[in-house]
Amino acid sequence: SFATSSVLHSHQRVHTGERPYECSECGKSFTTRSVLRDHQRLHTGERPYKCSECGKSFTANSALHYHQRVHTGERPYECSECGKSFVRRNSLSVHLKVHSGEKPYKCNECGKSLKCKSTFVEHQRIHTGDRPHECRDCGKSFASRSALRSHQRVHTGERPYECSDCGKSFTTTSHLRSHKRVHNSERPYECSECGKSFCRRNSLNVHIKVHSGERPYKCNVCGKSLNYKSTFIQHQRIHTGEKPYLCSECGKSFSYSRALRYHRQSHLAVSPYDCSDCGKSFTCSSYLRDHQRVHTGERPYKCSHCGKTFTSRSLLRSHQRFHTGKRPYECSECGKSFFQRSALNVHIKVHSGEKPYKCNECGKLLKYKSTFLLHQRIHTGERPYACSECGKSFFSYGALSYHHRVHIGERH
Repeated sequence: SFATSSVLHSHQRVHTGERPYECSECGKSFTTRSVLRDHQRLHTGERPYKCSECGKSFTANSALHYHQRVHTGERPYECSECGKSFVRRNSLSVHLKVHSGEKPYKCNECGKSLKCKSTFVEHQRIHTGDRPHECRDCGKSFASRSALRSHQRVHTGERPYECSDCGKSFTTTSHLRSHKRVHNSERPYECSECGKSFCRRNSLNVHIKVHSGERPYKCNVCGKSLNYKSTFIQHQRIHTGEKPYLCSECGKSFSYSRALRYHRQSHLAVSPYDCSDCGKSFTCSSYLRDHQRVHTGERPYKCSHCGKTFTSRSLLRSHQRFHTGKRPYECSECGKSFFQRSALNVHIKVHSGEKPYKCNECGKLLKYKSTFLLHQRIHTGERPYACSECGKSFFSYGALSYHHRVHIGERH
């Protein structure tokens, strides 16, 4: 029974299927005006209902009401089969299907059966290609609202899911779950070809293409073929110059989210990975790992053309362009092209005349930070690159590399 005839009238639409209130933005329709109003806030970005405990805000009062149970611990909906309890009634309804085995929603395209209507609707978008949820910051679109919400954290920098073992934080629970396998050594996804196992299913999917040789994504500009859609999209940005990831602190933009994430740490003055040999610090563990090879002399990346070895994959990739003749980075001023983006950045300053780095000791102006740091060592006497063979130290990594040949010659 219902308190008023209007509430009864709204309820009857559940049975009739009538949804008279349509969103002018996306065309989705609703049974009541209030539900439409809550929905429209997804498009406007308005979130007027704020949690007094943690400050998180919501588009609807009901969503705030359910969220508050996270803080109170209240879980009023209990499963009569196993005793598991839930914050929401619909979560219990979905859970009950675990016991009954019921999967009433069947996809006509691939035959997959699903328990819940919402996951069924999202699944259908795999086949239709429909991606109705668009990011207002970069225009990227997604099949589900939850995927959009996770993506938006790339722009906000929010990483709410923290690992209790090492403190590293993540944008989604699934990424945290995958990361935890690093600590417990769990690698549940195994390659049937070679037996190599992985923490994540998508890592296995990428690996499988090593065996098949499949590279289905071909660049129309340079002809390069790539084995995964995400790397293909990133590669295209080399040619288009698109940099959709914008730093809210300084306005600098980046072609992929990881670069923005590392850059943000420069504003926080956080470089948590310190080299135990020379004390130099880095924003991410992979940069530190590559740097440490300067001290150990390890050069695991070998050029198949000439046998030259390198400390990082990116340096090998840049070097290989000498053999292929590929120079993908072109100056818009004079048309000169370069093997490396960093070389283009240095060259651009020839046109601008910019020399932003000034030495406080002698007043010399330099175009680039790396040459500025090398120059400063003339005054400080710092020689941070030590030879592991004889202990002799050098101003620059290049000088150390050249010196290493002395010992290689001795062995031969």
